Amino acid sequence: MPVVPIPLFVAVVLGFLLIRSLIIGDRPWLFQALLAACMVQSIVITLNQHYGLSLFHPVQPVTASLVPPLAYLAFRSSALLPLRPTQDLLHAIAPAFVAFCVAFAPATLDPVVASVFIVYGAAMLWQMSLGRDVLVLARLDADGMPLLIWRAIAIALLLSAATDAVILLDQALSGGQWRPWIVSVFSSLTLLALGLLSLSREIDARGEERIAPSTDPAPIDEADQQIIDRLEHLLRTERLYLDADLTLGRLARRMRSPAKQLSAAINRVAGENVSRYVNRFRIAHARARIAEGAAITAAMYESGFNTKSNFNREFLRIEGCSPRDWAARHGVPALARPAS
Repeated sequence: MPVVPIPLFVAVVLGFLLIRSLIIGDRPWLFQALLAACMVQSIVITLNQHYGLSLFHPVQPVTASLVPPLAYLAFRSSALLPLRPTQDLLHAIAPAFVAFCVAFAPATLDPVVASVFIVYGAAMLWQMSLGRDVLVLARLDADGMPLLIWRAIAIALLLSAATDAVILLDQALSGGQWRPWIVSVFSSLTLLALGLLSLSREIDARGEERIAPSTDPAPIDEADQQIIDRLEHLLRTERLYLDADLTLGRLARRMRSPAKQLSAAINRVAGENVSRYVNRFRIAHARARIAEGAAITAAMYESGFNTKSNFNREFLRIEGCSPRDWAARHGVPALARPAS
């Protein structure tokens, strides 16, 4: 009975997900490029490690070094800033340098490739250490999920770099006889995790524009209150919170304020992050719709929520009870409040 190598199985899964994404058109091209890079790397590992095609031996470190920059650029473009073609082309230096090492310094490949994964994984974690409001292009309805997913992707990059340490241990203990399996298993798990995580809708930003950097990171309290007054007026008059794809970036653009300044003002005046602040308006709208007799699920979607779990969690946080219990307490007929 033929046995399918693990990396080949991973390549098939990632290929299916890539084709599906291309047909549906539900992901930005950088996410699709990341999926493609993970798929190609799985194929190269299969051909090199399991089928002994030495032609792919020098290719493997180069294709591996494509994954961290693509993951980082996908993170930047979906969470922080839109793609900047001129500046972001500099990230091609990493795979180019790895290719140089393949040709002229093959003994340095293991530490060089590991360093690429470590640098990009650490850079992502460092940028996320400032809190969820730093992700100005992430949907507010996703709450803290984008931060968790991107952290998982960054940690996957760091764990991939740890493969080299395991290989060195195997070299010392058994002369490297387990190296093909170590590379296959560790790399396959990392590539599969990266591919699956990159498909999450929670980290997808749509139609965002560049947000101006803050020029006044510490405005006075009076300025904070003025920003909040303007924001409340904008939210109440234009009901922007009903947009399920609303982001901090879009709010900042409508306010004509730097995203960091808007986030800081909300933190200081309201004592909340942007997501929770906006969700108060959404819950108030949902509460009103339920009181009018709308079904709870309909009220949820009409109020800008995409997921039932986030809606129920925020409703409980703000109202102290579930939507169903709130409806029962306020005499909403049972037929108007299906299971929530």
